[in-house]
Amino acid sequence: MSSNSGSFGLPTDERNLRLLDNVRPASWVNPEPQSRYHLVVIGAGTAGLVCAAEAAAIGARVALVERHLMGGDRLNVGCVPSKSVVRAARAWNAVTMGKSSFAAAGSIGTGDFAEVMGRTRELRARLSAKDSASRYRDLGVDVFVGDGHFVGPDAVEVGGQRLSFRNAVIATGGRAAPPPIPGLAGAGYLTNETLFNLTELPRRLAVIGAGPVGCELAQAFARFGAHVALFDSGTLLPLDDPDAAAIVQASLESDGVRIELGAKIVEVAPRGRDGRDKVIRFDRGGIATQAEEFVANEILVAVGRKPNIEALRLEAAGVTYNAQGVTVDDRLRTSNPKIFAAGDVCSAYQLTHNSAAQARIVVANALLSGGARSSRLVMPWCTYTSPEVAHVGLDEREARARGVAIETVTTNLADIDRAVLDGEEQGFLRLHLKKGTDRILGATLVAAHAGDLIAGVCIAIAQGIGLEKIAGTVLPYPTQGEVLKKAAEDWQSARVTPFKRRLRRLRLWFRK
Repeated sequence: MSSNSGSFGLPTDERNLRLLDNVRPASWVNPEPQSRYHLVVIGAGTAGLVCAAEAAAIGARVALVERHLMGGDRLNVGCVPSKSVVRAARAWNAVTMGKSSFAAAGSIGTGDFAEVMGRTRELRARLSAKDSASRYRDLGVDVFVGDGHFVGPDAVEVGGQRLSFRNAVIATGGRAAPPPIPGLAGAGYLTNETLFNLTELPRRLAVIGAGPVGCELAQAFARFGAHVALFDSGTLLPLDDPDAAAIVQASLESDGVRIELGAKIVEVAPRGRDGRDKVIRFDRGGIATQAEEFVANEILVAVGRKPNIEALRLEAAGVTYNAQGVTVDDRLRTSNPKIFAAGDVCSAYQLTHNSAAQARIVVANALLSGGARSSRLVMPWCTYTSPEVAHVGLDEREARARGVAIETVTTNLADIDRAVLDGEEQGFLRLHLKKGTDRILGATLVAAHAGDLIAGVCIAIAQGIGLEKIAGTVLPYPTQGEVLKKAAEDWQSARVTPFKRRLRRLRLWFRK
């Protein structure tokens, strides 16, 4: 299914060689360490890169240590390649749906999956320049390539060189942690770290895990033409609004994804002379007598993560940790007050933008005033299925758990002219307000471009902009962004305000 592996498990082609020249240059020579650094950063993913760049920008002496590929998951095996694949799948689907929805041509020929993956590698190589070792060296950062670990409460060692520090930050991220399914390891499987090495489309793909990654890639590969089955022992998109999850589930099913929720995978076994086919045996609701099989060419595991902490020797630094990662306080300090952590290695939010935001908190607290708190962040997230599901702030379940009284306003995309014109009226905006006020506490948005449209709600929550001001704001017509203004107007029309009471008296006056 994939070409021969080259360096770091990547297929050896010109695009990946350009990537490696940036994020893991073979000729790189580590600098001579300075006597003491203001900040030593372990890990050059999003959190580490932002920490290093921000600290260097204010004049700090900074060392950045990376054992694998600079850019971390985001660039190499996460957001960048996955969204390239999702975009390509949308383009393929547009051809399929164009005839039924817009009277377009029904077909423009056979798609080239190998070139889809080639384009993904090309874009990754192009974007890697921003995360390159040479760029960070030019920013004034001492970049060290190699395994870094603590040798004391104020020192890190990498490649036999000792880096003493006033402060350090652990930003080593996390990795896929496949579930303990009998036979899975022997049969072989893909994760986000290997999926994008494919050059041939699997005819039959099993996806384990119905979270954001599983849903996005199950839909994408179904749109490419694979027969896809999506398995999860629980529900689909469990952290999102159930109504939003139901829309996504219906969309996946319409694209041909077979969805098996509440399914327990009993075992995986190879089949065929070469063992390339994999038989997934599963039952529903724990009823063994109802066991079924799905035969796949490839299995994608998209459930479970674990922090990258094993090689850090955290005990030597006096840093407390557990199975979920490094333990931090609200200022992102570890049990060693000189050492901080940011990103997936310490956070429940496994999100690139969360890693960047936490990195700025670390720089502020380690090198500046020290008053920044992670609990003050307003954290959105988005699942990039079709339609997308975006969320920010509190939802109904969390509000109930906290004892927060809310009022909910729901506006359907079918009431927005541009969504109807675009054939994208499937979805809604649901706002949760502090009861008795126009203050937005949280929102869920289901729309074709929900990840972009949720930005206005994020700004409103973070800056305390209520629905009264939003209702009074002029937006361009026709746009799908009008859904936020429509929600504000719906809220206004349902309230009995002093203005409405005056308006009623005015109507009585005109009857005279």
